Amino acid sequence: MQRYFIELAYKGTEFHGWQYQPNGISVQQVLEETLTKRLSRPIYVVGSGRTDAGVHAAQQFAHFETDGDLPETDLLIYSLNNMLPDGIAIYDIFPVGPTDHARFSATARYYQYHICRQKSPFDTHQTYIFRPALDVDTMNEAAATLLRYSNFRSFSKVRTEVNHYHCKLMRSEWRWQGNHLVYHVKADRFLYGMVRCLVGTMLEVGQGRMTVAEFEAIIQAEDRTRAGRAAPPNGLFLTEVSYPESVFEKRHS
Repeated sequence: MQRYFIELAYKGTEFHGWQYQPNGISVQQVLEETLTKRLSRPIYVVGSGRTDAGVHAAQQFAHFETDGDLPETDLLIYSLNNMLPDGIAIYDIFPVGPTDHARFSATARYYQYHICRQKSPFDTHQTYIFRPALDVDTMNEAAATLLRYSNFRSFSKVRTEVNHYHCKLMRSEWRWQGNHLVYHVKADRFLYGMVRCLVGTMLEVGQGRMTVAEFEAIIQAEDRTRAGRAAPPNGLFLTEVSYPESVFEKRHS
């Protein structure tokens, strides 16, 4: 059996998240069905992580295994993209080692959350339209405090099955990109619903409804009920997934 990585992107608006759902179409389901049809054999994919309904991915990785040869890469990608709906695009397919794993081999994941104060026809479903004025400097003070902690239970959805709530944050900051206010956050792992909850709570800080000290107290409390409500999914993008260089050794070799 040969294992392959897929690099893809998707607009989450029309999907009920990455993972299979009993009540809606997921990206994983569409990808598996398309690969199975194109390769004429059952194909099952494992993603680098799951995204909620409505959340987008500028870069996502998944892997699958097969015991048959694949068509030439460019032709395969071209044909798959013609079969996939407009909301999903495959960028690359390449062989990896037998132990390389889309989820467990990943060393970091980087998310962006986009906020815009005014509606734009080009940003529909891809930004959170939020009109209240925000103190970005104070929001950045709150964002910086996150780098001093590792337990983020206060920002995890309550009904989630995890062994622990520790994440190693490598970046946490708000920056203007044109007319978008963007939260950049990178970590070795994220808890279920964590980024949206962080954003929702920092928006309270930005509006002056919560101090930075109160925000830090929420982190220390390790209690989800203390944090603010989660920001909506449409502004959130999985932007980059990082792996050791060894994973890419066979890429177009």
